[in-house]
Formats: sequence, C-alpha cells, structure tokens
Amino acid sequence: MTPPRQALSSAPALELGAASSGPGSGFLTFPAGGTMRLLAAGILLLGCSVPLCAAFYLPGLAPVSFCEPDRETESCKSKIELFVNRLDSVESVLPYEYDAFDFCQDEIEKRPSENLGQILFGERIASSPYKFTFNRPETCKVACTKSYDPEDDDDKNKLAFLKKGMQLNYQHHWIIDNMPVTWCYQVEDEHKYCNPGFPIGCFITTDGRVKDACIIDSQFHKWDTFYLFNHVDITIMYHSGKDEGWPGARLVMARLDPKSYKHTDKNNLNCGGPPMEIPGKFTNKLDLIYTYSVKFEENDIKWASRWDYILESMPHTNIQWFSIMNSLVIVLFLSGMVAMIILRTLHKDIARYNQIDSSEDAQEEFGWKLVHGDVFRPPRKGMLLSVFLGQGTQIFIMTFITLFLACLGFLSPANRGALMTCAVVLWVLLGTPAGYVSARMYKTFRGEKWKTNVLLTALLCPGIVFADFFIMNLILWVKGSSAAIPFGTLVAILAMWFGISVPLTFIGAYFGFKEKPIEHPVRTNQIPRQIPEQSFFTKPLPGIIMGGILPFGCIFIQLFFILNSIWSHQMYYMFGFLFLVFIILLITCSEATVLLCYFHLCAEDYHWWWRSFLTSSFTAVYLFIYAVHYFFSKLQITGTASTILYFGYTMIMVLIFFLFTGTIGFFACFWFVSKIYSVVKVD
Repeated sequence: MTPPRQALSSAPALELGAASSGPGSGFLTFPAGGTMRLLAAGILLLGCSVPLCAAFYLPGLAPVSFCEPDRETESCKSKIELFVNRLDSVESVLPYEYDAFDFCQDEIEKRPSENLGQILFGERIASSPYKFTFNRPETCKVACTKSYDPEDDDDKNKLAFLKKGMQLNYQHHWIIDNMPVTWCYQVEDEHKYCNPGFPIGCFITTDGRVKDACIIDSQFHKWDTFYLFNHVDITIMYHSGKDEGWPGARLVMARLDPKSYKHTDKNNLNCGGPPMEIPGKFTNKLDLIYTYSVKFEENDIKWASRWDYILESMPHTNIQWFSIMNSLVIVLFLSGMVAMIILRTLHKDIARYNQIDSSEDAQEEFGWKLVHGDVFRPPRKGMLLSVFLGQGTQIFIMTFITLFLACLGFLSPANRGALMTCAVVLWVLLGTPAGYVSARMYKTFRGEKWKTNVLLTALLCPGIVFADFFIMNLILWVKGSSAAIPFGTLVAILAMWFGISVPLTFIGAYFGFKEKPIEHPVRTNQIPRQIPEQSFFTKPLPGIIMGGILPFGCIFIQLFFILNSIWSHQMYYMFGFLFLVFIILLITCSEATVLLCYFHLCAEDYHWWWRSFLTSSFTAVYLFIYAVHYFFSKLQITGTASTILYFGYTMIMVLIFFLFTGTIGFFACFWFVSKIYSVVKVD
C-alpha cells in the first residue's frame, strides 16, 4: 500500500543550515522572516532567483573520502559513523533528544560542537552505536537490547514515553557524513518523496483505527497495539574516485527502510517474521532487540549534487514556481497602475500649484498644498515612533544581508544552524544603525529626552522578544524538551545583548544626536490647522486596514511554505524565491503607504507620521490572522504546551514583521512627502 505523505511525513523542520564534513552541522529549522533593500537589488535578484539550489558546498566544506580498511590513510577513512539528532513530530512543538526515548546509546557518546543556531532550534547531535566499515555489508546485526519489567516504575515510565512518541508520530533524524539518512516512499501520483526522517513506530487504536505508518504493512492490524520499528535496512551509495583523480570514494546518498521484527533470541537472529508488538497494557516483561543491516552501492552521482535527490522530491515545487510568478505578475501590474496614477496626478497638481494665478484662482486652491504649514508638525508619541524606526532599521538590514547570503548559497541545507547564527550575530552587530536612526528621527521630532530614547531603542523591543522567548523556554524546560536553551547559552545571549548590542546602540545614538535635525522643505506654522470632516475612507482606521492587504497578498504564498518548514518540518531551500518576495514586499509596502498618504493629504489631513508606519505594519496583523488559520486548518498539533509555544513564537514573528514593514512604509512616505513639498512654490 502506498502511504499518504501527510500520514508519514516529518522531514526536518525549516532545515536551512550548518554542516562541515562532520555531523556538527546539519539541518536547522528556520522560522523564516523577511526584510528588504532597494530596487538596485533587482539585478542581483534575477541571478539569484533562477538557480535556486545550486552550489550548496562551499570551499570550506571539503568532501571526505572513504576507503576499505586495507587502503586506509589519514585522508581516506574506513570507518563510517552514524550520528543521531533530536526527534520531532508534526503533532507536537516539543522536540526531544535521542536519549529521551531509551534507544541504543553509544558506549562512549561523542557530541560534536554545535553553533548558536543549532542550539536555538533544539538540534542535539550525538554519536550512536551504528558504526560501519566502508564497503563491508552487514546483515541483521545487533545494535543493543532493552528489557522492561512491569514491576519497575522506571521501566514503566520509559516504555510509556516510547508509546507516547509513537502516538504522536515522532521521527528519527539520522546523519551520515553530514548528510541526512532518508526514508523514500511513493506518495500520490506515483511521486517519490524522500523524507529526512523516519518514525519510531506506529499504533492501532482501541477502536481499530490505523494510525500513521501502520498503513505500510498489513501485518500491523491488532487493536490497541504499538508496533516498534526496531530494525533498519540501510543503503549507502558512493561515488568512486578511481576515474576522478582522488583516492577512495565519497558518500553521495544514505537511505533506509524501517522494519518491525519480533526477535526472540539475539544469538539466533532472523530479520523476518512477525512484527514487534507492544501491547497497549503493559503487564508482562518485554524484551526489545534493535538490529540493522547495511549494504553499499556504487553510482555516478557527483558529491556536489548529493542533495539533489532530496530537494527534487520535495512537494509543491511546481506550485511554488507558478504561484510566485503569478503573484509577481499581479503585483507588478498593480504597482505600475499605482505609480502611473500618482505620477500623472502629481504632475498635474504641481503644474497647477506653480502657476501664477489670479487672486481668485489662488483662493480656490485645495488639496495637499494647503497643509504645507502643518505637514511636518512633529507627531504625538514621537519617542515611541523613533524607537520603532530604529529597531525596524536594524531588522531590515539584518534580514537583507541574511537573505542575500542565503541566496548566494552560504546558508544552505549543508550548513546546519548557519542561518539563525548569521541572523543573531548580525542583529547584535547592527545596534549602531538602530541607535543612529532612532536618535536622528527623535531629534527631528524636537525631542529632548535623549537618554530615555537610547535606552528604549536598546531595550524595549528586544526586551519584549526576550521575555516571550524566556517564557517559552521555561515551558520547554519543564517538559524536558531538547529545544530548551541551556543556561549557559541564555547567559551568552544576554552577554551579546548587553555587552555588544546595547553599547553599539549608544554609539549610534551619539552620532545621531550630533547631527542636525533633518531639514524640511517647508516651515511649520505655529498654530495647527483645523482638519476638515473626513469621509469614511479617509479616516485613519479604514486606511490602515486597507493598507496591509496588498503587501500581505504578495507574501502569503511564500508564508505557507515558511510555516510548513517551521511547524510541519519540511525542508526549505528556495532562498531565491524568498529574496524575490522580499523585493516585492519592499515595493508594495512603499507604494501602498505612499498612495494612501497622498489621498489623506488631498483630504487635508496632515497626521501622516504614525499613519504611514501603521498602514504598512498592519500587514503583520494579517500575518497573525493567517497563522491562526494555519494552526486550525493545516496543523495536527495537540496539547496545551504545544499550543502555547506555537502562539508564543508566532507573536515574536509578528512583532518583528510589524517593525520591519512599518519602517519600510514610514521612510517611503517620508521621502515622498519631502519630495512633493520641495517642488511646489510656497509663499
């Protein structure tokens, strides 16, 4: 029977990141995010968006050669180690270490050093007892044995946790030569899907319903029974170097098939027969024997292309191409219309305003020129707005650099944890532009409490994110999840924040306050002009709500894939698409905000400062609504803790996106308003 992909899948979550030739690199679950740059990046975009999965391996990530034992040298190893990573599930946000399920452990456990990104996303890589010799097949070899006594409370707890893992369809993630060991199977339309994970086991409910991977074998049929995959058939494929000019061979693929066998005697094994059944009620002593078989096959896949078979099997690739191109055509068409309307209308306005008319004509003037004496009046709550703009600038630059590096292939699936590490380090180092922008804008708003401004810039938004993150970490710690950040890492994050980011923010603010306030093209009147009664569509709230629709329409397709990679543990690698969406989002946020700002100025409403920020940042509200819809319609997550974690992390994403999009809209509108009032004659 062909298993449906949804029932079996649990590929590594937004795996984007880190690997050297050892296992300490690997997949990273990326929460993905966006920010932007200007249209000059469009030329680079064309080069990035087409070869989406080329050049994964960088000069620093050298291939490893393997030889048979009698030909082993320092540069050609004979021993192949299999490393294990944390286990995760599409039905739970809580990943767990391999040891938590009482599987086979290495006699001397080795843990490769992990980077910050891997730690933040719960990667916990360790050595395993599954060790192979190159080109030496093994058949039905014992990895370890486990015994459980119903009279022993510790054994009861271990077995109960193992059953819970099967109920929630937790998935193994194994690594050989920094490459995921995949489980390939047929899905709909005879498409072959290679999942970089495989399930612990499966179970049949008390009412006879077949759950998850139990559909792959007709022998899995007993009610209220768990079936453990205690055997794996591993196939390691290699590319020989005999005709390539380098010694030995390089591993290019590792696949496995999980099996369930009821071994009765570890000294007389026969990998066949009935499956390993674990009854729902634990009343009798239980012995589990874990075994494996391994074989080697030569093929002609190049080492640099060894990820291709995984990426090509990923679902929705064609859908993504069509959706992105469709979205791009629609957005460019709408953007062109918006630009034409604004440019043509503005051209007529400016020509009319600059005519030397009679006094009668002058008295009949109306529209945006009439508010020239109030349009640059400082906004209320200018302190908070300047803080948001500083933080938004920091996020914008961080995201642009991160996406650009990812688009060039530096943050690929072969480079575990690199994406998150890059983002965090960049955020820490970009405190200076945040402080500068916040201080400069606050001074332009005629603010005088510069100490409060710089402290809020350095602490307010990062403090909210850290508080949310800390609460989520407490939940993970209470649940014993591998995603719980160790205390030492928390201290390191705080040290980077207060020891590097905060001082850099102060330095940026120092230079910002030394600069003169930004000069406006027109003077501000002492007495505020009265704003006339506004129609429904020119009132603040309707405009703000409408302003976020178009930007969200540009990103929601890509958002689906990003949320899939985070919560459904599907690999994400199309950074060219993401960079393209990034540019589209930049354009649409800017144009939507400028268009609505123009309409409000024509209605003689000059309160545009906050409105320009909130118009584009309202896209984050739509993002949250979509995340709620995604949770209830797409996910299978169960449990209070997982639900809290989902919405807790979603709020962090929404806040970051709020600051980012708001900053883009504000500065686009600021440039637009300054430009139009600098080209009209004002008495």
